[in-house]
Amino acid sequence: MAVDLSRPEYYINRELSWLDFNRRVLEEALDESNPLLERVRFLGIVASILDEFFEVRVAGLLQVRDSGVAGTGPDRLTPDEQLVTIARTTHELVDAQYRCWNQELLPALARQRIHLLDVEDLQGEQLAFIRRYWHGELEPILTPIVIDPAHPFPRVLNKALCIGVLLQQDGHTALGVVTVPRVLPRILRLPDTDDGKLRMVTLSAIVAHHLSELFEGYQVTGGGAFRVTRNSELYVNEEEADNLLEEIAESLENRRKGDVVRLEIEDRAPPRLVRFLTTQFELSEDRVYRADGPVNLNRISTIYDLVQRPELKDSPFSPVEVSLPADPDRFFESLRERDVMLHHPYESFNTVIDFIRMAVRDPHVLAIKQTLYRTGEDSQVVEALIDAAEQGKEVTVLVELKARFDEASNIEWAKQLE
Repeated sequence: MAVDLSRPEYYINRELSWLDFNRRVLEEALDESNPLLERVRFLGIVASILDEFFEVRVAGLLQVRDSGVAGTGPDRLTPDEQLVTIARTTHELVDAQYRCWNQELLPALARQRIHLLDVEDLQGEQLAFIRRYWHGELEPILTPIVIDPAHPFPRVLNKALCIGVLLQQDGHTALGVVTVPRVLPRILRLPDTDDGKLRMVTLSAIVAHHLSELFEGYQVTGGGAFRVTRNSELYVNEEEADNLLEEIAESLENRRKGDVVRLEIEDRAPPRLVRFLTTQFELSEDRVYRADGPVNLNRISTIYDLVQRPELKDSPFSPVEVSLPADPDRFFESLRERDVMLHHPYESFNTVIDFIRMAVRDPHVLAIKQTLYRTGEDSQVVEALIDAAEQGKEVTVLVELKARFDEASNIEWAKQLE
């Protein structure tokens, strides 16, 4: 009997599959058999994956819908149907994230004498530390804005942490906004005390505690942290671009200013503030996500680095080093005898780096050709290739400039390789 492969139930929607994967990552955060700080990091990963999902996949679907394209894929779901299902699923996922944080991880951290506190919970030297930090590090770099005809609503960059504030002065109500710079850590570890407890506080909590000082002359009647996610896809016409590198570099500047696709805001934010921001960013209600905790859960991953408790983490993984002949002649002779297969990350990538460096040193090697997709900020591979070119070898490198969210790093390496 022939199978009708056109039936939509045989196909899994790509976007919904992405969310299913994210739910499996969340299950790792809920799994009590995982070390506690690994669970915290898994929850941060869930938030990071959702960021990219909205920046690219949801943004793309919104553009398809707004362009009037009515076609469907093999699953027969229209862009509108996908967006409705995505909204319902992601709201459920976000609610589950914060339940995990508030009901599972925060109590588990407290049992380990690790506490994430509000400034109001502090006293003594720790409160004095926050005051010194506020006056010395934080307050000088903040720019509070009161919205009025002379000061329109500021341009909020992609994923920037902001605080919206309701203000009153002489019977009149106003809205204030302050953006928290990214140069400062989002979670601050407080000085240790004799009780052996490790205490931390979020940067947004410090700002919220001092809002009346920022907006001097106004009465603060309410507020809440918020964050917008913007369309971050690059739109470059590769065929018409005279210089692809420059075109992509220019598009990167615009990435932070794309259309808003999601608003995250603290659950405690006043309804008036939520309505104002929803209107300001031209969002429907289903694209507003309430945060029952830190607005950006991705930032809680820094707790992993702030807490030096090996028993609350997985044992460090050390890949196996594969030994190869150090002499170039013997090395290439061994390759002629048999192939060498490396399994990453179980076997060390150092073998690949050693191989390239050996080719750089070998006087018999005249040319090196390499393809680079994702490179780190400190790439030993690129450094070796630059060394080879400086030694007079013919080096040809194909760099993928559009490796998503690694474009800036790849552009810098491409410039150096030129």
